[in-house]
Amino acid sequence: MYKSLVLLMLLFQTILSSAQVKKVKNINYAGNTNEANTLNIFYKNDSIKNKPVLIFIHGGSWSSGKKETYWWLGRNFARKGVVTVIINYPLAPNVQYEKMGDDCALAVKWVQEHIADYAASPEKIFVMGHSAGAHLGELINADPKYFKKAEIKNPIKGVILSDPFGLDMQEYLTTAEKDHFYFDFIRTFTDQPAVWKVASPLDYVNNIKNPHLLFYGSKTYGAIKLQTPRLYEKLKANHVSVEIKEIKGKSHVPMISQMIFGGNQLYKDIVEFIQKTSS
Repeated sequence: MYKSLVLLMLLFQTILSSAQVKKVKNINYAGNTNEANTLNIFYKNDSIKNKPVLIFIHGGSWSSGKKETYWWLGRNFARKGVVTVIINYPLAPNVQYEKMGDDCALAVKWVQEHIADYAASPEKIFVMGHSAGAHLGELINADPKYFKKAEIKNPIKGVILSDPFGLDMQEYLTTAEKDHFYFDFIRTFTDQPAVWKVASPLDYVNNIKNPHLLFYGSKTYGAIKLQTPRLYEKLKANHVSVEIKEIKGKSHVPMISQMIFGGNQLYKDIVEFIQKTSS
């Protein structure tokens, strides 16, 4: 009887917490009518103001993925007091990486200008990405041309990268097998090694000043296991605040899908990072 009562109370608490999370869908951040330039916002309906805001950029090899897939990420972070923005951006083959970066920067600009309407602070903007989304998040953070084109200063307080792919696209595409992945990436990054270099966030590491939290899986792709620690070492050498965590037993997709569950350890790590960096 007691066990059943406890389970019922926990279920009620879960339903109540979910009910407190508000969702605003399909806001266009680029002043057009393109679905590729829309975002969803998740926030807790309470009296707390000036919350931190997390902008999530999804992965999908720069050619697939959509914001709707990650509703659970928005809900879980919102329940933990972090206003969360999940964005779409245009994908290959319609555009190449530079246009994706431009539009991600526009999404950040929109958040900076409007997020106060959702009880969050424009001074506490964090960017998180998985896989190709992590590449784009770090690219707009490290290469100043993206925010310059958006006509704002870089407002990103901190960066969270989950299994980032393509931190050094030049290295990867130079050494990669010529398989279907390679030719898929060529659509996004052209067949020009000079472009691969310009598209590599590691090429701009000396511009990075904001704190970083890096995750990678112990069973992920070799390039990620090589380049993520390299980013860590370079940031550390530059005296930038950075933490790195290898997640045991996880391959590439499970590095983000594990966060479907709100009790996943990565939430604790990320929320602590956000709170520490915001203070």
